[in-house]
Amino acid sequence: MHSVSLPRPPADKEPELRITVVIGAALIVQTALGLIWTGAASERLSQLERGARVNAALLERTARLEEQTRFMAESLTRIEAKLDRVSAEEGT
Repeated sequence: MHSVSLPRPPADKEPELRITVVIGAALIVQTALGLIWTGAASERLSQLERGARVNAALLERTARLEEQTRFMAESLTRIEAKLDRVSAEEGT
């Protein structure tokens, strides 16, 4: 009651080859899309950095203008006070 096993014919390699090719193609496509996405992200980052440089210059100029405005307001306050004193002296 021995069972005799016959040797199996060689397995069909075609499905394995197809799977390997499909996986390889998927990896290549994903790698290409990843590189494209990285390039696009890099360009967006470069644009943001250029915008930040422009904004920094505008912020600096705005700060200078605010300081000049403050000094002019102080000067006007002193001029008004002096005019008030001169007009008060002339009125007496």
